[in-house]
Formats: sequence, structure tokens, C-alpha cells
Amino acid sequence: MANAASGMAVHDDCKLRFLELKAKRSYRFILFKIEQQQIVVDTLGEPNASYDDFTSSFPADECRYAVYDFDFTTEENCQKSKIFFIAWSPDTSKVRMKMVYASSKDRFKRELDGISFELQATDPSEMSLDIVKGRAC
Repeated sequence: MANAASGMAVHDDCKLRFLELKAKRSYRFILFKIEQQQIVVDTLGEPNASYDDFTSSFPADECRYAVYDFDFTTEENCQKSKIFFIAWSPDTSKVRMKMVYASSKDRFKRELDGISFELQATDPSEMSLDIVKGRAC
């Protein structure tokens, strides 16, 4: 297990699943949670899962980290894919939980090589598909 600067361990399965998403496209998205002082895989999205499937996977009152493999077409009509990272911290989550997730985020993100951009969201409107498209293109 990798050890994060905040003292939060990153379970090896997190990096393994991320590599499967990135290299093999085995998943469309992965949600991660902190459980018993380590970051673990929470939810795996099937390769054909939609963006709505992704956003509906987030709990309303608990923090999560997530990665999403976003496919899009450029203005030059080229098919591209970018992996983005979301730090989900809803206003309704507990203050301590928000602090733990915030202090562990940067170190965890460094464990996941190949992330194109990051979003921080406190409600679903802050990670809408329009926002993602705007950041990706």
C-alpha cells in the first residue's frame, strides 16, 4: 500500500483499477472513498456507463474522489479521451470528513498518473457535463 502524506494509505487496488481504466478502458469511472484510514475503491462504472450513471453514483452527504474517462470529439473531428479527477465534497457532509478528504487529495491524485484535469464539486451542478466538456476541449 502506498502511503499518503496525510497518513492516509492508498490501497493497491486503487492504482490497479485506475490503470485498468486508463490502459484497458475496463471502466468508464471509478469512485474512491476513505475507509479505516485508507483510500479504497467504492464504485466501478461499466465501460458503457453514461455520465448520468456517474453523477448519480455520488452519495448526497458523503465525500468521495472519482475519476472519469471522458470521450469527446474535437473541432477538427478527432476522437479524444481525457481522464478527469473529481473531489466531491457536498455541503451536507460532516466537517471532519471534508477536512480528511481535502488533506489527502493531492497526494492521492499523484498516485494516479494520467489525469488531465481536476474539478472540485460541492453539488451536482459544479460537475455538469457542460463544465466537463468546457474543460476537456
